[in-house]
Amino acid sequence: MRIILYTGKGGVGKTSVAAATACLIASKGKKVLIMSTDQAHSLGDSFDVKLGKDPIKVATNLYAMEIDTVFESEKSWGHLKGYMKEMLTMNGDGGIEVEELLVFPGMEELFAMFKILEVYEKGDYDVLIVDCAPTGETLSLLKYPEKLSNFMSKILPIKRKGVKVAGPVVEKLMKIPMPEDNVFDDIEYVMDKMERLQNLLLNKDIVSLRIVTTPEKIVISESKRNFTCLHLYNYNVDAIIVNRIYPKQAMEGYFSKWILMQEEGLTEIEESFSQVPRFYLELQKGEIGTLPILEEVSKQIFGDNDPANVLFKEDIFAIERNENGINLKILLPFANKEELSLNQNENELILSVKNERRRFTLPIELSKMDIKGAKFEGGYLVLSF
Repeated sequence: MRIILYTGKGGVGKTSVAAATACLIASKGKKVLIMSTDQAHSLGDSFDVKLGKDPIKVATNLYAMEIDTVFESEKSWGHLKGYMKEMLTMNGDGGIEVEELLVFPGMEELFAMFKILEVYEKGDYDVLIVDCAPTGETLSLLKYPEKLSNFMSKILPIKRKGVKVAGPVVEKLMKIPMPEDNVFDDIEYVMDKMERLQNLLLNKDIVSLRIVTTPEKIVISESKRNFTCLHLYNYNVDAIIVNRIYPKQAMEGYFSKWILMQEEGLTEIEESFSQVPRFYLELQKGEIGTLPILEEVSKQIFGDNDPANVLFKEDIFAIERNENGINLKILLPFANKEELSLNQNENELILSVKNERRRFTLPIELSKMDIKGAKFEGGYLVLSF
């Protein structure tokens, strides 16, 4: 089964591009499911049908759905949410404000991403296309498993054991209800799914991320940051889709000044993403909103390429040995050395670019060695040991 995630800045047309991709793959005979994890759903508008939390058939071999984040979150952590609600309403009545307090930033989006894992493990489709939330939300979801893995492996078993031993005493003295086993079961269930989801997303033979952009400087800058962060987390970006290119015959009169700006934007995209396949789509004469139009648009984007294939795959890390020692190369396109922070903690390498931080577990042969030097070379951060 193939999984293709489309992401990008809000308003660049990723929903239409994702829908067009799904139509083209389905027309080639593969069974395709396309779903949206964006809470501001517009996938149904692309097909001109009403979608819900269960897949419906919209064309031959093509099924679509819009994820209900409330339903998915209740399914994933109902007991934990119930316990926290009990804690918050001990001395008062529960109202809508309590429900709002229990909606943690990013958690509903994370539970929506669990649907990817569920669909994959059921194996009912040949290809899954995912219309993701805008860039920032998508990146926050991809960071959760790594951030909470230590909590799961080290802290949670201690907490669970502590509640069993001291819970009744604390509950009696402090008048605070202690969590039942099913609360910890919920946490372990969520953490297990997060780990399986991350392992799936890191499988470059199965999962591809594709960034949709437009030839405008502010959007290109966002796409470059997105590309860097995805590489930082070792996800495979196998294509850049450049949408809404103005045809030259339309760039006359009032729009004549846009010709140079668009050309500069297209040049920057070509230079910035030179290693990755790039596909281009001109601004259409009408809205992209019916199956025939979507299929035609997909042919304009991909030409003779099969969008179901992994279009590009490159190792992010490499180890090189020479007479002076060992070098670890980490691909960090567009990273600025002034914004980079590097620390080593025993067998871990802690690398920060702006607000993004990643812990790399070093190979055994490097875990006991100190970093002697670091430099940028051809888009790679080269660390000498």
